[in-house]
Amino acid sequence: MQANINRNQLFIASCLALLVTSLSFGIRAGLLGTWKVDFNLSQEDASIITSTAFWGFPLAVILGGFLVDIIGMKKLLVGAFVLHLAGIILTITASGFTGLFISTLFIGMGNGTVEAACNPLVTALYTEKKAIKLNHFHLWFPGGIVIGTLIVYFFGQTDAATHVLSNWKVLVAVMLVPTVLYGYLFFKLDFPVTERVASGVSSSEMYKSLGNPLFILMIVLMFGTAITELFTGQWIEVLLKSVTDNALLILTISTGVMVIGRGLAEPVVHKLSTTGVLLISAALSAVGLYILGHATGNTVFVGALIFGLGVCYFWPNMLGFVAENLPKTGAVGLNLMGGAGMFAVSVYMIFMGKFYDNIVNSKLGSDAANASAEAVDAAKKAAGPEIINATLVIPIILTVAFAGLYFFMKSKKKAA
Repeated sequence: MQANINRNQLFIASCLALLVTSLSFGIRAGLLGTWKVDFNLSQEDASIITSTAFWGFPLAVILGGFLVDIIGMKKLLVGAFVLHLAGIILTITASGFTGLFISTLFIGMGNGTVEAACNPLVTALYTEKKAIKLNHFHLWFPGGIVIGTLIVYFFGQTDAATHVLSNWKVLVAVMLVPTVLYGYLFFKLDFPVTERVASGVSSSEMYKSLGNPLFILMIVLMFGTAITELFTGQWIEVLLKSVTDNALLILTISTGVMVIGRGLAEPVVHKLSTTGVLLISAALSAVGLYILGHATGNTVFVGALIFGLGVCYFWPNMLGFVAENLPKTGAVGLNLMGGAGMFAVSVYMIFMGKFYDNIVNSKLGSDAANASAEAVDAAKKAAGPEIINATLVIPIILTVAFAGLYFFMKSKKKAA
């Protein structure tokens, strides 16, 4: 590490940048209802605006992965700052669908660019404990979602006549504080080169490493871990209406557990190894989803706690495994993992959305068009657990796959 590299400040700036990413999810998610009223948006319009961030993210993270070694991490993160700043300002000044669409696209691309640059930055700064520091870095994603939703809940001022947030622009402007802070730090600080460049691994060797069967396996497993974590979190309120009126509290519990778990990652990873953590995470996720899909009453909160413990280590340790065991894949490898995960979630959401509608229609029967509001609500409540139980198959498969990976890596280590 070069003497002029202040890794503590770079790490703090990276965490602030990820905080902006997660705040954008938490705050903007709480404003969709307000925007529908203020700008006379249809549900389709609101869905298009929301989905923009999900495809803007993988687009930016994959492109950033190919650019980070060429232009450097500093220029990429300055680009993320510009995208975030523009996205926030455009949101505040938006006057309708077009403004909100463009601002969400900018913020989604800013989020992906942060992920594209900060993951290789953290591994370059902490080569001796990559997986642990990736866990510490990624705790700011669930942490920021909690902060964002709490900001909307406690500081949002609801208009008595329209029942929408009258001060939503002020809430969005809150994101300017960490944005300006991380932008300032990244502008003034010196950056290291990526670990791949520092190790002298050529670009051709890096691209060749992407064909390693173990890396391809990790990409496939990333599909499953990302869907298990992010799909369930995004749909939790819809899926659990049948068993509780506190779906948001369940999300807070599972997300809060993720923050604590990632903060305490060092002893966990040291004790169990990265593959051991992933194996236990998959098993706990399966148990948690099973409880959420079958329980009623307070048992649901137990399921949320177990599920949160399971998914909290998925994303950072999937990246940590690749960084530690497939270092020649470089920044491109890390960012292909992140992009693959988010892309899988977006596709799965579309598929399960259609599946959910089909379940609801089947429960309403042939006279679905004339069904009462009570009947539709009952059908939707009954459909939620079915979606959870369908998704449960994924962590069960992951448990088997990670068990195989655990013993394979263990035998490989013994052979070495």
